[in-house]
Formats: sequence, C-alpha cells, structure tokens
Amino acid sequence: MTASPSDPQRRRGPREPYDLAVIGAGSAGLSGAVTAAELGLSVALLDASTQSGGQFYRHPAPAIGAVRPEALHHDWSAFSDLRTRLAASDVTHLGGHHVWSTEREADGTWTVHAVTGPDGTAERPVRLRAKALLLATGAYERQLPFPGWTLPGVVGAGGAQAMLKSGLVLPGRRVVVAGSGPLLLAVASSLSAAGARVPAVVEAAGYLRYARSPRALVTNPAKAVEALVHGAGLLRHGVRVLARSAVTQVHGTDRVEAVTVSRLDRDWRPVPGTGRRIPCDALAVGHGLVPQIELATALGCATRPLADGTLGLVLDELQESSVAGLWAAGETGGVGGAGLARTEGELAGRAIAARLGGRRTPGGRLAELRRRRDRMRAFADVMAAAHAPGPGWDAWLEDDTDVCRCEEVTAGRVREAVTDLGARDARTVKLLTRAGMGWCQGRMCGAAVSCLAARGGDPVEPPAERRPFAVPVSLATLAGLDEPDEAREADRAGE
Repeated sequence: MTASPSDPQRRRGPREPYDLAVIGAGSAGLSGAVTAAELGLSVALLDASTQSGGQFYRHPAPAIGAVRPEALHHDWSAFSDLRTRLAASDVTHLGGHHVWSTEREADGTWTVHAVTGPDGTAERPVRLRAKALLLATGAYERQLPFPGWTLPGVVGAGGAQAMLKSGLVLPGRRVVVAGSGPLLLAVASSLSAAGARVPAVVEAAGYLRYARSPRALVTNPAKAVEALVHGAGLLRHGVRVLARSAVTQVHGTDRVEAVTVSRLDRDWRPVPGTGRRIPCDALAVGHGLVPQIELATALGCATRPLADGTLGLVLDELQESSVAGLWAAGETGGVGGAGLARTEGELAGRAIAARLGGRRTPGGRLAELRRRRDRMRAFADVMAAAHAPGPGWDAWLEDDTDVCRCEEVTAGRVREAVTDLGARDARTVKLLTRAGMGWCQGRMCGAAVSCLAARGGDPVEPPAERRPFAVPVSLATLAGLDEPDEAREADRAGE
C-alpha cells in the first residue's frame, strides 16, 4: 500500500514503532520488505523515488503512457513478481521520501529521519520509528574526469539509461558509450534498440580477466547468457567494442561534437599516437558503481575494501552489519546486480523476522539462499577486479581539466595542493581547494581527488567518513528536530 507523508505516525501513533524500516525500494529493498511482511512483521518501505524498482527497474511514470516499459529491461518478470507481492502485502510504501539520517534510541529502536517531495524540501519532514533497520540504498556512478567532460552532451552511462527508461528520451542521436564495467554493454544495447546510433563502446579494461576465474563463470551461467544477449544486440546494430581504450578528450563548443579515443597500456595510460577522433553528439560515460553507504558509516558500520577500489559494508552470513540490529542488502555490500540484490534482500528479511518475531525459516531455505548469495558474490568480486581502474588513468588529465565540477577545482590546483602545499590525503586536498565540498559532496570527484592526492597511487575511494547528512536538508528541518512527535501530529491534524 502507499501512504502520504503524515501517514506513518498517524496510523501507528508516535510511540508505536514498526517492526522493520527498509530504506530503498530497489531489488534488495523490495525483496526484504515483502519477505518480512509475509512472515508477519509490520514494515515501512521508504524510497526517494515515487515508484518502486530502484535504478535497475526505473520505469516511466503512468502519465507518459508507455505501452511496453518491460521492453527496456532485463528480467522484468522478477520485478513484476515483487511489485505484485508488495501490492498484496501490508507494507507501508512511502515513496518520495529522502532519508537523510537514522539514529539509535536508548531503548534500542531506530528513528528514521526523511524529507519529502521531488527535491526533498517540498513538504514537511517525516520521522518514524522501527525495531530493526534494513539498508538497501544501492549505488551511484563513479566518474573519472578527462578534458571536456563538463561539456553539454556528456552524461553518465547510468544517467543515459535512466533517461531512456524513465522518460523514453535519448541523450543524442549519435552516442558514444565509454568507461568501464558491464553496464556499458547494457546501455549501448538499450540505446541502439531505441533508435540511437552508437559508433562504439569504449571499454578501458579488457574482458580476458574473467577467464582467470572459470569457476565463477561456470557457476553463474545467467551472467554469460546476459552478456550474450547484449553482445548479440550490439552485433545486430553494428556497434564496435573497443577494449583497452578510453575517451581522453571531448571536442565541441556549445555541446559535444566529437571525442578522441586512445588506446591504453596495462596501467590505463594513453599510448602516444593512438588517438582517433569519432564524431558524435553525445557521450555516455561511467567507470563502475560505488556502494552508497553514507547512512551506514554515519552509524559506525565497519567497511571493507572491494576489488575495484571502492568500499562496501562488512556483513555477516545473514546480512547483519557490525552494528547490531542493522542489516544491509544489495549494492551496499558490493555491486553485484539485481539477482544478487534480491537474494540478499530475502535472506535479510528472513533473518530479521526470525530475530524479532521468532518466525523460523526452514534450514534448507536459508542454506540455499546463502549458497546462491555466495555464488553470485564470487562473480561480483571477479567483475569488480576485471574493471578496476588502473593507476595511470590520471595521465588523461591536463592542468586546466575540472576535477570537482561543483566547485570548479582543476587538476592543476589539486596537484599544487599536493606538490607545493604538502597535502597527503583527499581530506587535506578538500580543505585547501574545496574539492568535494559542493552539492554532490564528493560523489563525482572523490575517486579522482584521492588518486591525485596519492600521487598516482591506486584510485581508491576516500576512507569512509561519518557524515550527519546523507542528503541535503534545510535549516527548517533541523530546527524542528526537537519538536515532539505528539506536537507534530496535533499540528498536522489541525491542517
């Protein structure tokens, strides 16, 4: 069921917590929420989007009138099943809720703070309580800068796919897809099927590293089938795949007119003399995904380095984090796709139901879920290692290349902070240059700043930081935090 912003506490009363609050309505969150609800728990499901499905199953709003939205998705039936179960359950689905903080109360329950509306500030703040918390917050796209990447017409690879899935629009008519990771094949296949001309998929890594882990490939045949489907689509539309190559410069005045593609050596440094120009009017680029774990690290959850240089949460066999009573599923533990997310969500939902309500799951089912999770997680680790950025990618950068788009901090200024001012880490670079202090809070530039601060070391993400705000919130929201829930309800009742 759906609920208005004031419904959660009005329906339950300010002192009556839900059994479980799930943050994120993608594959992992949906799976965890419906599983827990079907086992008898009261569940609130919060998500920034008004529609369920997350980034993977992003789909057009009903007003657009799309006839077959499933045509742009892989494995739509799995999402359709979850959506049907959600509609039939007692889950309170709170769409359009931007969760900015969670906190543990003295009695062991959790308080979830959110703001509502398209930009998170259009309505009053929302506060609800729960006995347990499941984080299924997904991931965001990692970008590595290069000359011209701020020109209009350059979009994220995931952003291009989101435009197509949610708005049925293309970023351009002739779109080069570049970066690294399996998402590129899916994006190029979708754009081609929708009518765009894709001159090339430019993959900075190679695909041979997958062959070094034959067991992970053999035990995950669905991934091979998925790759073959995308490959067949690209072949049908005449799309070239250029491995060990990267877009090292974008050309144009008011918008993208062409890109330069260069061959890369084993460390991702451009090979001199290999650059060639490809005309296009848009570039969709991304270098993998970064687990979105700000809410978890703010609570002190332990993290672990992943094979692609990002950070994921440390989780036990049943998906519980290092903080008791807080579970996580999906990309928060490392990017692995929708199938893995659904499995981890169900595993977490069953574990939470057993902890709170004594709802025992047959041992065989738990064992099956763990085996499936471990098998798919092994493939995810291989995938992360295969597409990890090489240490030499910063050779793409010129001194006047913007690294931090929000604050317009160039690579030259970051290098100056390191060589002349003695910065030895990303935090010090931030204090000296303001890189990472803008609206995105380092999501776009964090990897680049860390790499430059390390003077050409591995481009790992910055150490996990404890930030009080996972999303921007207004001062009015903060000023109202001390207002008792009873006063909020009385105020709302009088509206």
